[in-house]
Amino acid sequence: MKISNTLLNRCRSACELCEAPSDALHAYLVPARTEEADDNVAVLCDTCMQYISEQDYSNANYFMFLTGSIWSETPPVKVLSYKILSRLSDQEWAQAALDGAALTEEELSWANSEQEALAGAVVHKDAYGVVLQHGDTVFLTENLNVKGANFMAAKGTKVPKIRLVSDNPEQIEGKIEGSTIVILTKFVRKGG
Repeated sequence: MKISNTLLNRCRSACELCEAPSDALHAYLVPARTEEADDNVAVLCDTCMQYISEQDYSNANYFMFLTGSIWSETPPVKVLSYKILSRLSDQEWAQAALDGAALTEEELSWANSEQEALAGAVVHKDAYGVVLQHGDTVFLTENLNVKGANFMAAKGTKVPKIRLVSDNPEQIEGKIEGSTIVILTKFVRKGG
């Protein structure tokens, strides 16, 4: 995407993240936005662009400037800063910046939309590799000790109307003898 005059004026010929002046600036469309509009773009220098396009966050100290850019009044800059800080949240300074960040509900939704889309792509498969769907009926392939419910669920037990655990492809929820339990997908087969 070509940098518009509006973007050049907005960034004042400097990277909107690290604030380094540069003649070689790039318009970066902040995910998960798809429309190449100025309101969806951050202007980046060569170095920031390279790190971000390669998703290389191994040099965490390079990104310490994000503690300032997270306070930008430009939504795509703030959102991009938040997204990168989230990837670096194991660093104390990054977690402190995230904890203090003030994003609007819309900005936070934008920042998390890519992760939510990835979470939606979680695929649950039974012990035989058959894809499971919400509401399926499954059968246990082994005897399972149900923790906290003081009973053993026998091999072959029917578990109707399962629910998928959205962030873990290895877990489903189902009711056995009136108790809702978490079951590992490797211990079930899809039924008819």
